[in-house]
Amino acid sequence: MIVPMKKVSLIVLKKERKDALEKLRKAGVMHLETVTGNSKELSSLKTDYSSFERAYLALDEIKAPKKKGASNAVSDRQQVQKHVEEINLLLDNKKKAEEVIIKNNRELERFIKWGDVNPDDFGFLKDKNLDLYLYEIPVSKYYDISDVHTIVVNQDKNICRFIAYSADNSQLKMPAEAKLVGLPEKATKTLKEEVVSAKNDIAGINKKLNGFVELKDNIKKSMKQLEKEIEFENVYSGMGKEEGDEEASLAWISGFVPEPELASLKKVAAENSWAIYADAPTEEDNVPTKLKNSKAVQILYPVMDFLGTVPGYHEFDISAWFLIFLVIFFAMIFGDAGYGMLMLIIGLVLAAKSKITKKEVPPAMILLVVWALATVAWGTINCSWFGIEAEKLPVFLQNLALPVFAPGNPERDMNLQIFCFILALLQMSIGHIIALMRNIKEKSLKLLADIGSLSILWGMFYVVLMLIVSAEKFPMHNAVLFMIGGGFALSFVFSNYEGSIGKSILESLKNIISVLLGVINFFSDIVSYIRLWAVALAGSAIAQTVNQMAGPMLGNFLIFFGILLLVFGHGLNMVLNALSVIVHGVRLNTLEFTSHVGMAWAGYKYKPFAE
Repeated sequence: MIVPMKKVSLIVLKKERKDALEKLRKAGVMHLETVTGNSKELSSLKTDYSSFERAYLALDEIKAPKKKGASNAVSDRQQVQKHVEEINLLLDNKKKAEEVIIKNNRELERFIKWGDVNPDDFGFLKDKNLDLYLYEIPVSKYYDISDVHTIVVNQDKNICRFIAYSADNSQLKMPAEAKLVGLPEKATKTLKEEVVSAKNDIAGINKKLNGFVELKDNIKKSMKQLEKEIEFENVYSGMGKEEGDEEASLAWISGFVPEPELASLKKVAAENSWAIYADAPTEEDNVPTKLKNSKAVQILYPVMDFLGTVPGYHEFDISAWFLIFLVIFFAMIFGDAGYGMLMLIIGLVLAAKSKITKKEVPPAMILLVVWALATVAWGTINCSWFGIEAEKLPVFLQNLALPVFAPGNPERDMNLQIFCFILALLQMSIGHIIALMRNIKEKSLKLLADIGSLSILWGMFYVVLMLIVSAEKFPMHNAVLFMIGGGFALSFVFSNYEGSIGKSILESLKNIISVLLGVINFFSDIVSYIRLWAVALAGSAIAQTVNQMAGPMLGNFLIFFGILLLVFGHGLNMVLNALSVIVHGVRLNTLEFTSHVGMAWAGYKYKPFAE
């Protein structure tokens, strides 16, 4: 469920606001509204954080071996900051050296065909009234030059490089194709020496940076401290406050508190003589979302955190349904009991390791075990074990398969397709029922639009069976057309109902194209679930291909390569299946399903101001 929130405003004496914020943070229940602070202290903290972050990222890229024995790492913030300054100075010097290398190499690249060039030599000759110029010209055009003294330096198939000179400072007349080559700032020999020197400097800097790697964890801890200090200072400097005398002026802050936690905040406010006002948030308020579910459903949270999906405060919490169907989709996409057994073993071993070390088993690990069990169950009833042909499996495994899904059933693929469409019907029906229940609770006539949508959904389900599966098994009936037509009429009249049927119809007429496309979307959304069958079929084909390639190697001296191929091939297939779960299994939940619930995942997570 989505925990109800109260919008809370606190008013304190301006002179006590820092102490009040410290106590509020200790209470740890209030999600503050966004404030933008501005102070010298805040700017200084942000500068320090950027400095620490730069040093940390630089050290994090270094793959240095862990040192044995006592660590020289320090934990004092000021000492860490001194080392950070040293690291950043080294990084600055490294950047300068890299810039020298890039700049000089660019110049050397220009003169790679000219040999050693020293601008001082050209200056010396100029003082002797001999101006020399470097030119490049297409070979065919070089012979068009006349009345100019030239010396060819070298030429290749296309370009001729030459020196043109004038002994009397007269202007050189060159063909348009001739390109004057500007002299380098320094002698090319000097540029090369600087590159070598810069590379040596970088090597020395890298060696010194390696010596700081053991500080990485301490820098990370300091960064976390700075984040808290930045958060606090931002709120402190961004609080609303009266202008005037510190002693008599007031300051205030607003935010959101879960209803169950409101009593504890009121107690803190009373103990510290704060003024507090709490009320239900309005539609305009950007309320954070706090989910409260059973431990069984909470195993889904790592997936939602990974996806960054949070239901809006005024939306629905579909976590339980999301979990149930994601488990089903996972099992169908992997589709192989052998793969499921491997995942189950890995999950149980990791869970046992957490138990042995007296740590709580991570929710993600529990979810992996649930996924694995579901995959074993689905693969068993489909008689799918590591892509091995069913007739080559032990008889008892063959007998465990459901007849409708057994490999020997000529209608197996059709039955799997029907099952996918049934899942679509079931999940999307649940979505519309969730929306229907809310409208029933609110006594809104929009519930008739929800009933209409359900009618369209069921009618379109039959149309999908007729067009995709078999027109002979599922011939068209007038009842289906009535369900679609009647459902469309209810949806058209009541989907925009806000107290007036006429206005609702008018709104639907304004958006008639979207309304008509909405009916088509029912068809496409149901058909979209066939991806579960298609992706699983592709995974099964890959597994069988790997077995066929490795099979001939297992009976002779190439057995090692055969085993290697099996491990690599099936491992790659499992990785592809995992990606397919993210692309397809998650999509069906976050797009097809939630669009029928009426969700937009428009929320953001509840994060209280806490220590």
